[in-house]
Formats: sequence, structure tokens, C-alpha cells
Amino acid sequence: MTTPDITARRVLGACAALMVGALTLTGCGGSANATDNGKGGKDSPKTSTANIVISAKNGSTDASINATGVKVSGGKLTDVKMSVAGSGQAVPGAVSADGSSWKPKQQLERGTKYEIGATAKDASGRTAAANSIFTTVSSANSFIGTYTPDNGSTVGVGMPVSFTFDKSISDKKAVQSHITVDSSSGQQVVGHWFGDRRLDFRPQEYWKAGSKVTMKIDLDGVKGASGAYGVQKKTVTFTVGRSQVSTVDAGTQTMTVVRDGRTLKSVPISAGSAEHTTYNGQMVISEKFVQTRMNGSTVGFGGEYDIPDVPHAMRLTSSGTFLHGNYWYNKGNPPFGRQGTSHGCVGLADVQGAQGDTTAKWFYDNSLVGDVVIVKNSPDTTVAPDNGLNGWNMSWSAWTSGSAA
Repeated sequence: MTTPDITARRVLGACAALMVGALTLTGCGGSANATDNGKGGKDSPKTSTANIVISAKNGSTDASINATGVKVSGGKLTDVKMSVAGSGQAVPGAVSADGSSWKPKQQLERGTKYEIGATAKDASGRTAAANSIFTTVSSANSFIGTYTPDNGSTVGVGMPVSFTFDKSISDKKAVQSHITVDSSSGQQVVGHWFGDRRLDFRPQEYWKAGSKVTMKIDLDGVKGASGAYGVQKKTVTFTVGRSQVSTVDAGTQTMTVVRDGRTLKSVPISAGSAEHTTYNGQMVISEKFVQTRMNGSTVGFGGEYDIPDVPHAMRLTSSGTFLHGNYWYNKGNPPFGRQGTSHGCVGLADVQGAQGDTTAKWFYDNSLVGDVVIVKNSPDTTVAPDNGLNGWNMSWSAWTSGSAA
């Protein structure tokens, strides 16, 4: 998962004295755009033709964390200094090659007060200056969407694009229309709302193997609800890897792994017990852990189990269904391929420490986040489409009817 308020944006650097020096150049009465407009006698210097515009107006309290910058017409920028007001912490940025603009190197923080001082010269060498003190849009008046998959990742053919917003969205059409998802495969991609905080995108069928998917997020300034505006503006790309779909048959306690239409292997498994059955349906691997703790009390099973080092665990639902290794089984009577013994998960033979050459390790090493695992012939119901990344369990007509665009 990637959240857009990236910690790496924290900037280091130059002392406050540098900023004070830059602002001194701008003269009195801070202004977001200015030129040397003095009108004096015959000996007064002529007005500079350089006109500086700082996008964040002086005194504004809702400045963009993405689009804030400096532009000049009729001249070239010679110096721009930006810092966090009060602390003097420098915000690094860069002037364009033609000297016409400047922008920060990284996204700004929400709800933060900044200062910008800029100078420019026209073709005759006459100087113009401008400055602005402003505050970026606050967290209270903005919304962000945490999304998956990450930029640059390679995923399985079942991986949807999924947004979870930190505020309830009332204008779903406005928000959805400013997110586009396109695939090099040419597949039509449609969004579907699960409630007012989650928006997923997928094609009608699984992604085509090897395709490139591009997600464009253009939510900066978009009103999603009363008093709440988007702050994200970025492009995310990911690659769809080979096609791998594994089918778990709870009736025979086996799993057949098919890659690019060819069966790689059929392996014995142990699905849910008669008391704690496994969901049927198409499920997508959303997380992978070499080892993780599983505590029954976190998923409604009280103190029935608490295993601190479950090996080769792959999440299938948000409610706690995993496909994972099992080292605590009765070695004298292994259940794999014979009977379901779990609390709803799908278990594979494994060893403690996740180091052995086991069935579970083989499957873990050969799986991607986004791979599909289908469970059939279980006495349980079909998994809900919003329980994990499992919208494939919804018909295309039902999926498209949940689109606001």
C-alpha cells in the first residue's frame, strides 16, 4: 500500500538566515506577484518587464500541496527560496531550464505554513521581486485515498486498483471522474463503489498477462464532500505478470496451480473444518508474509489459537482467511489431502521457521500479490466482493451499476 503523505518528503537544510536574506530582496508588503513599479522623476530606473507570479497567494490558507510554485513572464528567475515558516527549514526546489518557472522537488505537507521569496531579471537586467506567506490545505479540509497496487510493482492478473479514502465521499462522480485507469491490453476498466469510502477498478475479465496499467490521479482541488477537497495528483503504473490461477477443491482437499494455461502442480491441502468452513469463490492474494502471527481473538475465535510464527502466509480476505503453511499438524496423521482441519484458512505442509523445502514454500515463492485463488466445493457461502480484493465475485452488470462516472 502506498499512502500519498510520504515521509520521505521531509526536507532538511539551510538555515533561517538564508530565507531572511531572500525575503529582504522582495521589499515591503509581501505580494504573490510583483514588479519594480516605482514611478519617479527623470532619473528613476525604468520598470522591469519581469512579472513574477507565485501560485499560492499571500495570506491564503488552502494552497495546493502539489501545484504550488513560481512562474515569471518577461524575464528569467534568478533566485527562489522557500522554507517552512517559523522554523526556517528549507524546501528544496528547481528552476526550469528556460528560467521561467520554479517548483518544489517534493510534495508539500498538508496544513503547513510556508514562505516563498523570488527574484527575476528582464532582458535589460532590471530586477523584480515577489514573496508570499501561505498555508497549505489542512487535513480537516482535505481527503486522500490510500491505494494499491504500488507504483512500479508487478502483480497477478486478478489485482484490482483499490482506493480507500480517509473521509466519506458524497460527490462520487466528481472523485471517480478524476481517476482514470487504462491498460495496454485495451481492456475496458470500470470503477465500482463499495460504500462511500472505497472505490475499486477492474476489467470484465482478469487482466491480460504482460499488460501495463496506468492510473492517473487528478484529485488536487476536487471537491469530494462538504469542506473536503482532494490533494493528490500523480501517475502510477504497474505491470501485470504471468497468469496464475490456483483452484482449491475442498471436496478432495487438493489445490491445482495453473500458470499461463498449463498445470504446474497439484498439491494436497487442508481447508476449513466442518465447524469452520472455508469461503467459496474467487479470492485475490493481497499480502504476503514469510512469517506472521495469527491470533484467533482478532477474528472472532476467542482464545482458540495464537500462533506467533505462521510460515508462508498469504492473505485472501480482510476478515482473516489466509493460505499458509502449517507446521503444527499431527505428524503421525497428516491432514493434507485428506480432511479439513483449519478455522477457515487453507493450509499447506510446512516446517517451523519457514526454511524448509516444503509445499508451502514452493507455493509462496511462485505466487504474486494479485494472483487468484479459487475455492470450490466448500459447504460455506461465496466470499463477499468487498471482503478483501474480491470484486471478481460480482457479475459485470452488478459491477458497472456501482460506477458513479
